[in-house]
Order: sequence, then C-alpha cells, then structure tokens
Amino acid sequence: MKRFRRHGHDSQRDKLKQELYQFNKTVEHGFPHQPSALGYSPDLDLLAIGTRSGAIKLYGAPGVEFMGLHDENATVTQVHFLPHQLELVTLLDDNSLHMWTLRAHQGVSELLEVGRFTLTGPPGAPPSVTRVTTVLAHSSGELLLLGTEGGHVFVVEVPGFRELEERNISVEDVQARIPEEYAPRRNLECVEALQEKPLNPRQVLIGYGRGLMVLWDLDRQCAIQYFLGTQLESVWWMEDGEHILSSHSDGSYCSWSTTDGDVQSQPEKQDTPYGSFPCKAISKVLQFPTKQGPPFLILSGGMPRASYGDRHCISVIHSKTHIALDFTSRIIDFFVIREGEQHTGDPSALVVLVEEELVVVDLQTEGWPVIQMPYLVPLHCSAITCSHHVSSIPLKLWERILAAGDLQNTHYSNKPWPINGGQNLAPEPPQRDLLLTGHEDGTVRFWDASGVCLYPMYKLSTAGVFHTDADPNDNLNQGAEGEWPPFRKVGCFDPYSDDPRLGIQKIHLCKYSGYLTVAGTAGQILVLELNDEMAEQVVSATVVDLLQGQDGFRWKGHARLDVQEEPVSFPPGFQPFALVQCQPPAVVTAIALHSEWKLVAFGTSHGFGIYDYQQKNVALARCTLNPSDQLAMEGPLSRVKSIKKSLRQSFRRIRRSRVSMRKHQTTNAAKLQEINARLEAEALQEMELAPVQRRIEARSSDDSFTGLVRTLYFADSFITDSAHNTPSLWAGTNGGAVFAYMLRLPPVERRMDDPVTAHQAKEIQLMHRAPVVGLVVLDGRGVPLPEPLEVAHDLARSPDMLASHHLLVISEEQFKLFTLPKVSTKTKLKLTAIDGSRVRRVGVALFGSSRVEDYGENSLVVLTNQGELHVISLPAIKMQVHHPCIRREDVSGIASCVFTKHGQGFYLISPSEFERFSLSARWLVEPRSLVELPDKSTLDPSKARLRDDGRGYDGRGVRGVSDNDNSARHVMEHALLNDEKVLQEIQKSLEGDGGQMGHGDNNIKIPQANILSNGD
Repeated sequence: MKRFRRHGHDSQRDKLKQELYQFNKTVEHGFPHQPSALGYSPDLDLLAIGTRSGAIKLYGAPGVEFMGLHDENATVTQVHFLPHQLELVTLLDDNSLHMWTLRAHQGVSELLEVGRFTLTGPPGAPPSVTRVTTVLAHSSGELLLLGTEGGHVFVVEVPGFRELEERNISVEDVQARIPEEYAPRRNLECVEALQEKPLNPRQVLIGYGRGLMVLWDLDRQCAIQYFLGTQLESVWWMEDGEHILSSHSDGSYCSWSTTDGDVQSQPEKQDTPYGSFPCKAISKVLQFPTKQGPPFLILSGGMPRASYGDRHCISVIHSKTHIALDFTSRIIDFFVIREGEQHTGDPSALVVLVEEELVVVDLQTEGWPVIQMPYLVPLHCSAITCSHHVSSIPLKLWERILAAGDLQNTHYSNKPWPINGGQNLAPEPPQRDLLLTGHEDGTVRFWDASGVCLYPMYKLSTAGVFHTDADPNDNLNQGAEGEWPPFRKVGCFDPYSDDPRLGIQKIHLCKYSGYLTVAGTAGQILVLELNDEMAEQVVSATVVDLLQGQDGFRWKGHARLDVQEEPVSFPPGFQPFALVQCQPPAVVTAIALHSEWKLVAFGTSHGFGIYDYQQKNVALARCTLNPSDQLAMEGPLSRVKSIKKSLRQSFRRIRRSRVSMRKHQTTNAAKLQEINARLEAEALQEMELAPVQRRIEARSSDDSFTGLVRTLYFADSFITDSAHNTPSLWAGTNGGAVFAYMLRLPPVERRMDDPVTAHQAKEIQLMHRAPVVGLVVLDGRGVPLPEPLEVAHDLARSPDMLASHHLLVISEEQFKLFTLPKVSTKTKLKLTAIDGSRVRRVGVALFGSSRVEDYGENSLVVLTNQGELHVISLPAIKMQVHHPCIRREDVSGIASCVFTKHGQGFYLISPSEFERFSLSARWLVEPRSLVELPDKSTLDPSKARLRDDGRGYDGRGVRGVSDNDNSARHVMEHALLNDEKVLQEIQKSLEGDGGQMGHGDNNIKIPQANILSNGD
C-alpha cells in the first residue's frame, strides 16, 4: 500500500526553500587570467580588458564591474571604445568584430553583445586581404577604419557594421601614388597603424609595415603626404597636428613634420634611446606636452638586444629623469590618463597591463611611485596554496589589521585611484568579512571580502622565522647607482619561491582573540598573535614525534626547515610566539584552534597532536600510521591511488629499487621532490580517476595513506556519560577512523602550572572505510556548537546541554549521525550510490530567510568531486537543494573551494581569479552599477561626424526617425563636404532634436545576448 504524502506540508516546505536558498555566481575577484587586450574610454572613464578565453571585462570606480563572454572561444586581440558613446568594439583572433553596449535595465547597466561582423573580400582573394591588424574608432563615433594584412583599409559604419565600399582605401590606390624614391619598397606589407589627425578628423595617418606612412584625406579620397621610414612598429600624433612620432623595429623613434613638404624621406629627428648596439623594437611610443616644462616621452621595448633583450620594459623620459620600468611578465599594452574634464591636461597616470598584473604609475609625484589597486590585484603574486574565510570580523580587530597593513604600504603613491567611471549602486556590506590566502612563498595575505572588490589589507610573511636561501640585502626595487639602462622593478608578481617548504597549507584565525595559526609544507605550525608594536624575539621550535617509536618506518622526504636561533625583528601585525615542528616533517593536513582553551590541534599523514600554546608544550601526540602506510613516508609526491593492489605493489617494488640506486644523492632528490609537489595530502585527495559507476563498498584496510588526518574538531560535549560534558578533540582519518580524546583542562588559577592531559575515550571505524572529511557536534536543539569565545562575546546562544548531543560524521560517501555519548547510529544519508560522487569540501552555514528577517536555518554545504553543490538540513540530514557549480574536470577549482558561514563561497577559476557564488537567498554580494554618457556640454564640439547616408538614430537605436531628422543629416553631410564654417551650428541643432547615437538594429546579426547581469 502506498503512503499518502502530505502535499500541504511539502508545498509549504518548497516555498520556504525558495526563501532560504538561491544559487548565483555573483562576481569574479582578482586579475583576469591570460589577458590579451587593453582598452580605455576617457569619456566614460572605464577600463576594458580582453582575455585569451574570449572574456571582456570592464572596470570603473571601485565596485563598478562588468563581464561579458564571446560565444567564440577565441582570443580578444583588440578593444576599442566608440568615442562619446556607451559602445565598444572587440576584435578576436578569428577576425570577427563584436559590438558591445552598456544598456540600462531597471536602473542598472548590463553589458550586452548586440552585433558581430566579419570582413568579406572579393571572391578568390587571399585571407590576408581581410585579415584585420589594426582598428581605428573614428572620433565621430560613426565609423571604424580597419587596416588589414594585405595593406587595405576598410571603412565600416557603426553600430550597424555596414561596409562603405566607396570609402575603402585599397593598397593599389596608395601604391599608384607612391613616389619614385620609394619604388624599391612597393610591397607595403600590413597596416601597422591608423591614427586620426588631431584638429582635423577628416585626415588619417596610415602606417605600413615596411615603413611608409601616408596622410590620407577621407573626403577627397587621396593621399596628402608621404613619410618614408624604416620597418614600422607604431605611430603617434602630437597634439598640434603638425608633428608625428614613429617607432621602429631597430629600437629607434623618429619625429616628422607635416609642414615640410608632400614627400619626406628623412625625419626631423631620429633617436635610439639605448645606444648604438643592436636594440629590440620599440613597439609603442607616446608623447604628451606639459603646461610647464618638457613633455613626457613614454615608449615600450627598445632594450639592447644582447644584454637586456629578455627584459619587459617601459621607459618614461621627462626632462632629466629617465627610468626604465622593469616588469616581471610580458607587456600587453599601456595608456596614459590625463588631467582635466576633457582629458587634455598634464599626464597624471601611466596604466600598464602585463600578462600577470595591472600596474598604475603616478606621473605627478616625485619618484613616480605606483598607485595601490582597489581591484584587479594579482592574487597569485605567489601561487595560492590554501584559503580560509572568516565572517563578521569585530571592528577592533579589523582596524588593527588595517593599521598594520597601512604601515606596509608606505611605498605607494598617496594619489587616489584614477579610474572612476560609473556609479556603484550596490548596498554597503552588512558585515566585515576576511578572506585569507596562503601562498607558496610562506606568506598569508588578508583580503577585504565584504563587497564586490577583493581589497588587500595586510600581508604576513613567515619566512623570517626560518633560514632560507634569500639574500636579505637583495633590493629588487632599485637598480644599481649609475646603471644603464636605469631599471626599476615595478609590480608585485613574483612566481619564484625561495624554498617550497615554506608553502602555507592550513590557516585558522580566531576573530575574537586575534590568535592565528598557520601550518606549512614541512610540518611547521606557527601560532601568532596581533601586536601593534614592533617586537624582536626568538621563536623556538617544539618538536613533536608523531611516529611515537614505531619501528620499520623511515622518512624519505624533505628535511625540516632550520629555525633562526638569534632574535628576529617582527613588524607590527601578526607576530609568531610559538612554533611546533612535526617529525617527520610532512605536510600538515589539518589544524584546529581553540583560543578559549589555548590549544592547537594539528595532523599530518602520520598522526595528530595537541599543543598547549599557553604553556608551550605538547599535550598529545598520536600515531595513526597503518603498517601498510609506506607511502606516507615518501614525502610530497603527487600520486593517485591505484585501482588494483597488484599495480600498487608493482610500483612499490620499482620505487624501492630506484631509492637504493640513489641512496647517496639526497640533496638533489629532496629538491626534486619538493618542486614536484607541495601538497602530499591535497594531491592525493584531489587528483583522482574519472568517475565510475559503482556502489558504496568497503575499502581495503591496507590502502595507502589510511592514517592521514583529514579533519580535527574541538568540542565541549558528552563523551563519557550523559551527565557531564567535557572538552574533547575529535580526529578523522583517510581510512574512515574517528578518534575521540577527552581533555582535562586545569582550572584558571592553575592554568600555567598544571598540564593539559588527553585520554582516548572513543574510536569509531566506518564500515566502508571512506575518508572522513568533516566532523560536527550538534547540541540538544540540533544546532552546531558555537565557535570558541562566541558565546562569551554574546554573539551566539549558549549550547543546549540538557538534551542529548549528536555527532555528525561526514565521509566522502555518506553522512552519518551518531548519538552521544553512546555513539550509536541514529540516521544516515548516502550521497549517491551509482555515479561516483564524493564529498570534497564541507561547511556549516546559516541560511537566513529573504522574507522573514529573524528566521534562519543551519545547514550543511557540500561540494562534490562532480563540482555539484548540495545543501543538507540539520539535524534531519535531508537533501534540500543541489546545483552544478564547477566543471568536474576542474580538479584544482574544486580543491580550492572555501565556504563562508552565510552560504557563500569562493573557488579558483584560474591561478589568479576567485569566482564568488552564493547559495543564500538573503546574503548576496554582486556588482550593481550604472554607466551613463557624460554631459554633452563636456564633449568636444569640433569632432566632425562622418556619415555616408545621413540616416540618424533616436535614443532607442531605431533608424530613420523622421524626415526632418533625415534632412538634417543630409545638410550635415553637405556641410562636411563643402563648408566647414557651418559645422558647429548644425552639430548643435542635431544635439537638440534627439539625434543621439544609439545601438541600431539594421544590418546587425543579433546573437542571443550574452547577458552577465550586474544586478536586476
């Protein structure tokens, strides 16, 4: 007989779920992976970055961010904003052009793709005829000039992407008029540069690869002047419209005058900045006048080929100051921001996009310091190895961390961030959140993760505690006195680590006490406290032997780090006062901090222990090694569990024979092992075989790494009887074992005298032996126990100690609820039985209702190896919602995921970017921005409109608004061709009759809009 379901209850629960849970990917933090193009709009004050994966990202004032993605998986090679409009054009390496617009919807702007276009040549023409090499967005906002590999220049009307064939400039037209002295170089090669002439937008300078430059009149369709140079890289117009700068492949740049005759074979001035030896090409040159004094000359490249050909440099020359800014990665592009509403004043900032970061240099402050970034900060200055999120930081701790960070930022410019387009409409964050990232070089970086911008607050370095190969006198920021070229290191990207053993693997911060614990690759655990003053102290190591006298085990991995024996000076901020060194020095795989009890628990692949950081001694050391765990002695090698035991044994035999052969080659072998992998446990957990169809089944007890400690958990609960609650430590291992230790803490008055003792009280062995990835104790109300000191600060209810407690054991394959203290199974939930899903990350979160302010539910948030997110109710252990989030092939993304306490999360979508997501219907952090055109009165009325057919646009982007508008456009066309004096008057009349440019629909292939909303 079928059971009757209570439909009313189910529908009510479904409605409640909608109020509690809602999945969104909200914002991408960090620096775009593999940037390939840079654009800037002085009118909108927006920065655009295109990437090799086809993404286009726009940034304005802090919090103003937009992201779009091309349907084609092609590299964005160029980005150009249309002057005085909300549109921009992208060029991809598949030769397609795409039109994007910032369209307002419900008071918030969205970035939409509204058109695409590909040049088509005559039948039978080679691809080079239409292969676009350079794009000029004409100041009229109505034309694109496209230079190609074949030397042609195509004129295209925008936003409709209509080719104006009668205006095209063919290479034959140019070649027919080439002077006789240029005859040997009639093969002009590709169009390298297109630049509009200042003060006369009807004339365009065309630069060809072989060195010929032609000043072309768009109205008369003829060449006005020729400049005969060498192999060309770029051109730049001086503001007066009478002088041109050109840069060349031999490392020189030239100055030409447009008033010296129709044909010039020699420049007015030629200079090679870096000497007479062969130099690399100057790929781009800019020059800007200043109100008082000499101009700024800025050029990229040009370094002496033999000595410094591998440097990535931009040289800035002003008066007697000459600096070669030296970047650690390849330069993509750069531009200069100028003062004034019209952006025609003195240069104020140099913005440089390199492969791994964005650098902004203050050109108005002496020494040209770097301006600190409010966003686009390279998270991967050193590779990220772990992360930790802390919600609702108390204001006092927040301010102390900020103050410590400010002391580290004295080398930055005091100037404000120069890019401030758009309006940030996102509400103020309701709380202060921290994201801590651990890095390969032994640093921990603190980020303000409260809002849309991930802002750097403070950097902690642990390398000073240990002896490393770094030279403390090595100053990377300044070149030697009198060095030529005058290099200066800029940027913070540094992919090299002095010692891979410094890598941070686990972080835990107590926001109430200010204590911080970080653990590393070589078994080191540092306990730090926040100090507002500089301190000099010795940090002595307490060695913990986790093998506990086990025979037959020999560590074959890296050596432990050598600790500094003399006093070390620590700047204000987090300062280490205790150091635990695990022996063997394996990767620390789990830590837990209980600041109220002054205890730190730590685990490796060999066992776990407890350290009393108040008395600075070890309270417990427990070995969890199985006799078959020989792999745990081999150090951090990237391994995957073998399917068959026979295969595993075969590899062991091969490995033993290799070890015997290289018995005396310890140094090189250790180095190779260190570089080979950083994460012994993480590599084992995350590197896995493709999902298989299987049911949950018991695993063999002799699987390797069964003793690896996966999770540690402090709890004040009922462990021996139901009448007395006692402090306890719970540890879960890779072999499905759970160990419970009862802790005896001395009374407060005897805390410094009597030792903390630990006695084993329980041991649970899961039948299927799946790795235990999480442990949670629920109080009598079914609520997870509060964090240490949370109740003392009146930020949480005291746990219910009257009803019975429960222990939730989360393994890779199921969730099992046990009663305490008897440890009998109450209920369980299998994640899945057939598709191979395994739990990879787990966290407890409070989900607040979006409708009722004071209602919320504690739930378990789970990420599987399939990249799926699951929310499971507590204490009922029932599945609530599940959403696909990460591609299952993205193993590193799944491994990097970290959950917040309020239903959000972060994971790495590239080495330099976090994707932020939310499962909560109430708490959502996402960009909400509005970008509008600036007031027309601030636009330059001298910019001429060039239009072939005179058809206009209304504010909605509809062509052919009215006959009056059409006639006005025809008059405009006539004025452009015949009488320049009436131009300004006609322009004003058009601005008054709704003839504003929009995004038209005619002749546009409309794809399904790639809407990546900035909030609805």
